[in-house]
Amino acid sequence: MADTSELVSGVAERYASSLFELALESNSVKQVEDDLAAFQALIGSSEDLKRLVESPVFSAEDQLRAISAVLAKANMSGLAANFIKVAAQNRRLFAVPGMIKAFSEIAAQHRGEVSADVTSAHALTAVQERELKAALKGVTGKDVTLNVTVDASILGGLIVKIGSRQIDTSLRTKLSTLKLALKEVG
Repeated sequence: MADTSELVSGVAERYASSLFELALESNSVKQVEDDLAAFQALIGSSEDLKRLVESPVFSAEDQLRAISAVLAKANMSGLAANFIKVAAQNRRLFAVPGMIKAFSEIAAQHRGEVSADVTSAHALTAVQERELKAALKGVTGKDVTLNVTVDASILGGLIVKIGSRQIDTSLRTKLSTLKLALKEVG
């Protein structure tokens, strides 16, 4: 049987690709990208919305009604709002976060950018983000879009993923490596 994450990824990429083509035709890629980012922020800030998006117990009608209300309250309309409603109608709301990520990656690639997922122990300042973008541009040769998440469990440092490459300078990893080395010595 296929891995569930692969199924979500495939669905997300197909939907995101279709949305990107529509956004490109209507010359609204930036607006759609901003609207999708705003919706992702809404999911991140509301446990109830997150439950609605992730839970299979809600019917398509209930999801569509609730999502329509949320989008109206957030003053979100246009292509992105219609896209999210279609996903709800087709019982694909669970895949919307993946669709948003895939859309951002497609849009960045279209602009000649690469996307980097960055995990840090603390929120990065604007100066730190600029410096990190500059350093990554030097490595990749392209403009870099950062997707920053904060995870206090890494204790310090950064974990940067660009495509299939990962650079892990987190304190947690360094301590684990040191612990393993000490076990081998003793």
